[in-house]
Amino acid sequence: MAKIRVLIADDHAIVREGIKALLNLADDMDVVGMAADGREAIERAQALEPDVVLMDIAMPGLGGLEATIEIRKLVPRTRILVLSQYEDREYIRRFLKAGVSGYVLKKSAGTDLTGAIRSVFRGGLVLAPDIAREAMREHAALSPDGSDADPYASLTDREKQVLKLVAEGHSNKDVAGLLGISVKTAMSHREHVMAKLGLHSRTELIKFALREGIIRVEE
Repeated sequence: MAKIRVLIADDHAIVREGIKALLNLADDMDVVGMAADGREAIERAQALEPDVVLMDIAMPGLGGLEATIEIRKLVPRTRILVLSQYEDREYIRRFLKAGVSGYVLKKSAGTDLTGAIRSVFRGGLVLAPDIAREAMREHAALSPDGSDADPYASLTDREKQVLKLVAEGHSNKDVAGLLGISVKTAMSHREHVMAKLGLHSRTELIKFALREGIIRVEE
């Protein structure tokens, strides 16, 4: 029987190795690759086309959300299971809208992680109980036509990546290098982001990113 091919994306080596060791105990799973940041996750997903990507949220450079959006576009058959320590409502909302197949918490995953991967592989949606409650609250908060007038949704995928990087303090040159684009193009994307969101300074952009759950301040 073919094994479930898994890619692990997490910026902590000890976490990646721990998850790999856990999954190696399962006869029906094969860890085909690991990534330390969002950009690497995208590259590995394209090259390996895994069945499931275990995706962390907070990673240097491109984060889990931006990587998820890109992988969903480039490798649509690959299912993404978020494995995170964060229960923030905005994070949950962003990832569910991005089309992930599950969102589980590191604190409660344990041996249940293999079961979650199997469910996601079979096409199911896996949500930790606390996450499921947040998802229901989010659904109830939508307007009658099912929309929530989210300004973030007006941005293109590339603009979302630029927003995150600029909010984290990266210069135009840094953004260009991380995304593989020219400095001029990076500046253009940044201007479009500011215009679409009605922002007038980096401070306003950072406040928007924090408020909307795009970046967070570590405690």
